[in-house]
Amino acid sequence: MTKPFSYDFAIVGAGAAGLQLTLKMINDDFFNEKSILLLDKDEKSANDRTWCFWEKEESIWDQLAIQKWKTGLFINDKKTISFDLAPYQYKMVRSADFYAYAKAIIEKAKNVDWVKSEVSDIKEQEILGEEKTYHSHHIFDSRIPEAFHEKKSSYHSLIQHFKGWFIETESPAFDPEVFTMMDYRLKWKESTSFTYVLPLSPTSALVEFTLFNDQLLPDDEYDHYLKKYIDTYLSLKNYTIKEVEQGLIPMSNYPFHKHHSTYTTKIGTAGGWVRPSSGYSFKNADRYSSMVIENIKKGHRPEKGIATSRFRTYDSIFLNVLASRNDLGEDIFTKLYTKPEIQSVFRFLDEESSFSEDLKVMFSLNRPQFWKAFLDTFRS
Repeated sequence: MTKPFSYDFAIVGAGAAGLQLTLKMINDDFFNEKSILLLDKDEKSANDRTWCFWEKEESIWDQLAIQKWKTGLFINDKKTISFDLAPYQYKMVRSADFYAYAKAIIEKAKNVDWVKSEVSDIKEQEILGEEKTYHSHHIFDSRIPEAFHEKKSSYHSLIQHFKGWFIETESPAFDPEVFTMMDYRLKWKESTSFTYVLPLSPTSALVEFTLFNDQLLPDDEYDHYLKKYIDTYLSLKNYTIKEVEQGLIPMSNYPFHKHHSTYTTKIGTAGGWVRPSSGYSFKNADRYSSMVIENIKKGHRPEKGIATSRFRTYDSIFLNVLASRNDLGEDIFTKLYTKPEIQSVFRFLDEESSFSEDLKVMFSLNRPQFWKAFLDTFRS
């Protein structure tokens, strides 16, 4: 390095966004002579989350995917719908595998320093760590701004919160070729809540209870619903809980993109990289990291064209409806995931659909609350 603790680029946070951005820099010759700092307070060795996403083609993530599915189920009290994802596949990556993969590549990169340190503040080009202060030409910051917590009540904001059990049975109980996208037969009060089942083998699966609302549950309440679902709907009495995962994802139309500054670009959830209507983030981190790289190479602002599209308007409408009528979630998702062409929903959620396709998706929901939310969005 030319100067102690001075870098061309600094990335604060080694989550999906920070690590994918680091990996793309390493793999692009443009950054060979650029010094890169990666800061995170954690070792990033534990399996602290699971990422799922759909893709048409094979990608570098196939080597990390512990399971892939071509068939999904949508279930409610009235029906069970089986849908063929082709040409898509639904893929599952465990964070521990992703962290190990990223670490192995980063350790070989001579121009990257990974420092275990919490960041207390960023002031223009200065990063205040626990023991040292670092200087960087440009900083990519994944920390959620304090203003979000202070002002989120002024926006349509929900939380996607969940708890999942990796369970194992003695005898075959699952079809590893079919996953359950959403099962609404068991709900917490009149909320948008459902169970998600990802079979990994005939004798193992991740069963996860998920809510899209504004109220976290006591920890034992998640356990109650998981146990009830497994007992009642999977009809399993003898099983072992091998692992537990739990988390929450902010779902908000808060303008995270307004926190970019001359020397700092917000990334990940803090940069609006998580689709607020669904909570999917891993593929967004992949796509948006590529956009950041191309913007830098072309001399543009790194965040140009990211998370400011018409899709954020759709997300705002969606959140408006669920924030005012959380009980409508089942009906909304039923109409989305039981469409004859489920692929159009994936294109919509991947922000790859045309405006005419978007209108078809929106019209298919056909509820007065959506039209009111649509008008409210364009009045504001």
